[in-house]
Amino acid sequence: MDKTRMQQYMSQMRAMFNKHALYSDESPQYQIPFEPNPGDTVKIRFRTLKNNVDAVYFISGSTRAQMQVGLVRNGFDYYEIEIPVGNEPIRYFFEIQAGRVVCYYNKLGVTRELQEMYSFGIIPGFHTPDWAKGAVMYQIFVDRFCNGDPSNDVLTGEYSYIGEQVNKVDDWNRFPEQMDVRNFYGGDLQGVIDKMDYLQDLGVQVIYLNPVFVSPSNHKYDIQDYDYIDPHFGKIVSDEGDLLWPGDKDNTRATRYIDRVTNRANLEASNELFIHLVEEAHKRGMKVILDGVFNHCGSFNKWLDRERIYEAGKGYEPGAYVAQDSPYHTFFKFYNEHNWPYNEFYDGWWGHDTLPKLNYEGSEKLMEDIMRIGAKWVSPPFNADGWRLDVAADLGHSPEFNHKFWKEFRRVVKEANPEAIILAEHYGDAMSWLQGDEWDTVMNYDAFMEPVSWFLTGMEKHSDEFNQGLLGNSESFIGAMTYHMPAFYAPSLYTAMNELDNHDHSRFLTRTNHRVGRVANVGPYAAAENTNKAVLREAVVIQMTWPGAPTLYYGDEAGQVGFTDPDNRRTYPWGQEDQELIRFYKEMIAVHRRFPVLAMGSLKFLYHDYNVLSYGRFNQEEQVIVVINNRNERVHVEIPVWLTGINRSSVAKLTQVFATDAVGFSSEEKEIEAPVGILEMDLLPLSGVVLHRCEE
Repeated sequence: MDKTRMQQYMSQMRAMFNKHALYSDESPQYQIPFEPNPGDTVKIRFRTLKNNVDAVYFISGSTRAQMQVGLVRNGFDYYEIEIPVGNEPIRYFFEIQAGRVVCYYNKLGVTRELQEMYSFGIIPGFHTPDWAKGAVMYQIFVDRFCNGDPSNDVLTGEYSYIGEQVNKVDDWNRFPEQMDVRNFYGGDLQGVIDKMDYLQDLGVQVIYLNPVFVSPSNHKYDIQDYDYIDPHFGKIVSDEGDLLWPGDKDNTRATRYIDRVTNRANLEASNELFIHLVEEAHKRGMKVILDGVFNHCGSFNKWLDRERIYEAGKGYEPGAYVAQDSPYHTFFKFYNEHNWPYNEFYDGWWGHDTLPKLNYEGSEKLMEDIMRIGAKWVSPPFNADGWRLDVAADLGHSPEFNHKFWKEFRRVVKEANPEAIILAEHYGDAMSWLQGDEWDTVMNYDAFMEPVSWFLTGMEKHSDEFNQGLLGNSESFIGAMTYHMPAFYAPSLYTAMNELDNHDHSRFLTRTNHRVGRVANVGPYAAAENTNKAVLREAVVIQMTWPGAPTLYYGDEAGQVGFTDPDNRRTYPWGQEDQELIRFYKEMIAVHRRFPVLAMGSLKFLYHDYNVLSYGRFNQEEQVIVVINNRNERVHVEIPVWLTGINRSSVAKLTQVFATDAVGFSSEEKEIEAPVGILEMDLLPLSGVVLHRCEE
């Protein structure tokens, strides 16, 4: 064969080779079993177009083994290989040969250059709770959700916090103040219990509570006592305290706060109420996650006792701030050991003296106590279903100890409750913590919240920046997701907390107005000006169809707005809800729960253009196609839905199960045909469409 004919032949071979059909991932249809144990044999699959390649090789370390076609379905070949699983992680990728074309496939897709960090993986014995995979979660900032028991409300002047008196807010609808930590609206656990039927009707499967343990702040990230629920969130059955101030036998100087939060009857009654809350949730098939703040505590904490609440109290040892011989002295890192009895120099998180950092490296007793607490709340009689871990990567004084701590925490918590989830707050690459022996998963900022916000609104998650170049930039969206999602193994990905907003960031609905600022410089009313609920609905369509656990921040479904902290902590607008938006959320959540493929199916991008995006979630039995048009005008699209495994040799029939646009939304079903695996459709402005197909 002469050189010209050879070049023509090679050109034809490359034209015939369809790289777009190549696919594999870590989902249950490509790793069988999905979460193997040591000693199991795992079947690995790789998909190509039928009769389209010459060979597929499985490559892991020094192993390079040829795979064989084990299944032919809908015009695709599924190459297979069985591999034994030991105790060590397995990293692998694929080599594909088609004529003289040689390429590789890893988590980035088709590539000519290999990067080991993007290999697929198996972690033997790594299981995340099945109930959390794709679960619909609902985050509650307790003080602002519902006041179910006014008798436990914090009273104005009840105590001082950070130099000023606390305040009881009588107007439930009042905007949060700029310095808001001392203001209490009265939300409590009874309010959560009272609204459980509402949450169940909405479709919520998991309740995540911001901190509920004894603490003087409304946010309670400065914990005073890890063993008890705060009576202001729980129950106050007595206003008579158990403690006396030093040298004050008549207790005349004791504040009402001390009376309330140290009274054993109040503490025990509050714990009993939490037990009741969990029981009520479990009766409804719902789970409850607690917020674990273990990097730091509060200066009020009984271990430090800077405010001298517990000093000389019956049943309490002296705090580390009060006495150098305190049994808790090593719980904190002091900088001036000679300045006693009152040592003002200790290590505070980010320098905050109200947030003393816990000194685990210096205290085995502290380590033991926190491990006890970690196990206690997920065990009977409390039976919480897991922990969300605050600033988890900050814990400890070194990365080495941080990993040591979380390994031990996982061991203790999973022994107490194997089905408890361990979910960490984390910004950035969390891969080193997601190796199956520390965290289960994370709050998904990098591979969900931020890319979705930039794509649909052009706004940074705090509303601190607007970027026109990222608004509608589907290539940037796909690039961000492709880059950040490989940090997850599938057990972590399917349980990742996918939020649009939360207590630390501006409300997503406020971001739709493209207003840069914070409440201090633009005022609270600006948060609601020129917002666009159609864009919010697009975001929720993505949220409910993306891999992971879609998580609502209380009140989003009712139309709540707000700039970043503290404005994002406005109260739930009971009696003023956007009922139409609630109905939208309810119907979209129902779509998410209706199709199991949305919990653990594969993901593939199908089509993109400026402000337009389509992707598929699929397994061998069903496919879900999602199409988003974030433009203000109609757009015509042609989407290769065959990439989700649909046969191109016949006319595929898909059912539109949900649609939203600039005007409204509908769950009325209609059939749409896709000849030769191509879906053609016209998209309305600011629309999101969900289509479904099930193999007959």
